[in-house]
Amino acid sequence: MKIALDAMGGDYAPLETVKGAVQALQDLSDVTIILVGKKEIIEKELTKYNYNKEKIEIVDAREVVEMTDDPITTIKTKKDSSMNRTLELVKNGTADACVSAGNTGALISTSQLKLRRVKGVLRPAITTIFPAKKRDIVLMDVGANSDSRPEFINQFATMGSLYFEELFGVQKPKVGLLNIGTEEGKGNEITREAFNLLKENDKINFIGNIESRDIMDVDVDVVVTDGFTGNMVLKTAEGVSKYIFTLLKEEISKSFLGKIGALFLKPVFKNLKSKMDSSEYGGALFLGINGISIKAHGNSTANGIKNAIKVANKFAEDKFIERLTEVMKQDQGGSNEA
Repeated sequence: MKIALDAMGGDYAPLETVKGAVQALQDLSDVTIILVGKKEIIEKELTKYNYNKEKIEIVDAREVVEMTDDPITTIKTKKDSSMNRTLELVKNGTADACVSAGNTGALISTSQLKLRRVKGVLRPAITTIFPAKKRDIVLMDVGANSDSRPEFINQFATMGSLYFEELFGVQKPKVGLLNIGTEEGKGNEITREAFNLLKENDKINFIGNIESRDIMDVDVDVVVTDGFTGNMVLKTAEGVSKYIFTLLKEEISKSFLGKIGALFLKPVFKNLKSKMDSSEYGGALFLGINGISIKAHGNSTANGIKNAIKVANKFAEDKFIERLTEVMKQDQGGSNEA
């Protein structure tokens, strides 16, 4: 397998991206990683590490997509960006999958342009892994489609079920629709229509509506919604999590007993932080794209990049795109019409 990595994408590139690639090779002996970006900078970073030089290739790209760049403008003006060249390697078959921690909007727009959609997919979706009481869940869409139609959400459920099966090995994962109430008939016109489509979808195990407060506490595996709502839920959860950890630190530091207690609870806090750490899951697959394009978190450290490469390799090895293509062929609502 060959995995292309946008070495210049992300808040800490190329330091953490190159380091993550080297770390990934320690776990993936049969993988070659193609680092895409400014060759002289990548080569300088590589001198810091010992690695199998036969397992790393470099593709020179002179431009960088910044986090503040407009996605559409970027596609038109930065043809020689590391992100664009990375996706081209997948498009032409040089790489089996690609990873980037760069600008999300630019990555999904360029992924669609270069790799196109799987036949039958109406809209691709961005997935994320959410920590939950029973086991981690998949939430989607979290930002690819601000405006969604009921049939889009129905397809998200079909794709998300297959995605969950691939990640966690669970057959017939339970699918819930994010809504303002659990009763059938709740919500706006889109969620009500989506509910009816999901109920009739024989490719999924639909269990009904899920309220946002219950996402992490009910027996569900995949939660689907429109991209606007999903993104709001994700960022709210991230903000609350960050606030709680900050509050804990402040309260602990206020007293001597608090500091003593914190020493005993250190293993607990460490495990909790690990469970909430998105880098442990590597990155999210753009579901519905006809190729493996993995989005790592923008602030990914080497560990996050390493895990994103491992996720990309897993999907490539298991021929996930071929499986998804076959499932979407059977989708009665499948169409490439916008």
